[in-house]
Amino acid sequence: MVAKDYPFYLVVKRMNCSLEVQTEPCNKRVKPLSRVTSLANLIPPVKAAPLKRIGQTLQRSISFRSESRTESVMPPRPWTRPAPPANTKRRDSKLWSETFDVRLGHQMLSSKEINRQEAIFELSRGEKDLIEDLKLAKKAYHDPMLKLSIMTEHELNQIFGTLESLIPLHEDLLSRLREARKPDGSTEHVGHILVDWLPCLDSYNSYCSNQVAAKALLDHKKQDHRVHDFLQRCLESPFSRKLDLWNFLDIPRSRLVKYPLLLREILKHTPNDHPDRQYLDEAINMIQSIVAEINTQTGESECRFYKERLLYLEGSQRDLLIDSSRILSCHGELKNNRGAKLHVFLFQDVLVITRAIAHNEQLYYQLYRQPIPVRELQWEDLQDGVIRLGGSIRGAFSNNERTKNFFRVSFHSSSQLHSHSFQASDAFNKQQWLNCIRQAKGAAEPCATTPAQDLHIRLLHLRDHLRQASRPADETGIFLSVINTICGGKTCSQWLGLCPVM
Repeated sequence: MVAKDYPFYLVVKRMNCSLEVQTEPCNKRVKPLSRVTSLANLIPPVKAAPLKRIGQTLQRSISFRSESRTESVMPPRPWTRPAPPANTKRRDSKLWSETFDVRLGHQMLSSKEINRQEAIFELSRGEKDLIEDLKLAKKAYHDPMLKLSIMTEHELNQIFGTLESLIPLHEDLLSRLREARKPDGSTEHVGHILVDWLPCLDSYNSYCSNQVAAKALLDHKKQDHRVHDFLQRCLESPFSRKLDLWNFLDIPRSRLVKYPLLLREILKHTPNDHPDRQYLDEAINMIQSIVAEINTQTGESECRFYKERLLYLEGSQRDLLIDSSRILSCHGELKNNRGAKLHVFLFQDVLVITRAIAHNEQLYYQLYRQPIPVRELQWEDLQDGVIRLGGSIRGAFSNNERTKNFFRVSFHSSSQLHSHSFQASDAFNKQQWLNCIRQAKGAAEPCATTPAQDLHIRLLHLRDHLRQASRPADETGIFLSVINTICGGKTCSQWLGLCPVM
């Protein structure tokens, strides 16, 4: 909101949060600020000090937006840069040395010790900020949307997951760090606290694994005008710090991956003979292991989510390599050489080309072409201007403005070469795709199979599928008889000899 939009200014007093209205010479009628919709009153404060003005902020926003205004003729004013909002909430970014005395008694601390105290203080302050943000997400977003029936309780539980259970976990660490702080503000030992507390982070598994589904549902619900309007008003309010709801929901994951850096910084400034070094080394190994495990679990959850969103136009598009995949290397929107938008998934063993469609008010991905096994996939980095929109080769002197960032993938099927040309959004995105394809190819090469072995593997998988399928008994029996005759009753591992089948 800027001054030119309304014929008055708001002056907010920091001490008592009262409002003074200074009117300009104008015949415009202004409604009293006390007339408010129920939305603002339903947002309770988390803490009196930082969040007590949440309701007042939304109150002013809603009241002003809902009033009709008549335009008055005003003389033109010289342009001036708009001032930032006076009420925008800001973080306390003071350093340890700005908060406490760098002298211990009559002795000045060394620069190394000051840096160590700064690193420990940053860890503690980050926990405090995290707790405030988690409480804000609950009190300013979850609870009002539930009370106003903007979303159902089930939908909110899906979006927010186990976020509320993370609050006491971090309150515990913050309490321990504060207890370890001496009256002069310094902290002597912190390693043993971290070693004892870090196993609690295993509870992040369920929260992070839910984030893919939570983000998809939140994006879908934003199409509801009530949800969109509520989130937009919150975004424009000072308490949000210009962060949207997903930024708050993603804060725990961001904090999790930051712990190794924070602990290394403390270790970096800890003397070699300090008893904390052994504990810090152990804590760093612990957090790295925890983050790696959570990354694996989250990746598998993401892979399952998108596999469940695939729609097959015909049975021949189903590929057992998709079903057996546990890793989604990368995915995203690409364009083909006709300019059509496609959503491409690179699983660990197969590349899947789809079109995003709306189905039952949800986003699904309909297979556009036959899945391509990674071990059969060939890729080529195309120079700018080589591909013309429409598929033909572009001449050397033609305009290539719209033919940048292309790459091609190809494979052989039934003695025929099939290829697809994709255009990335920019050079960086293109390089990311090529890197992912290169890594997937490298991982697939050691377990490459011969065409005969591949045929047997597919037949064996088909046999297992038929045994579980609900088909007529006589038809299934014929298929199984043929497959058993070809395979000789052997297992997949016996046919492969060298590498197992996932």
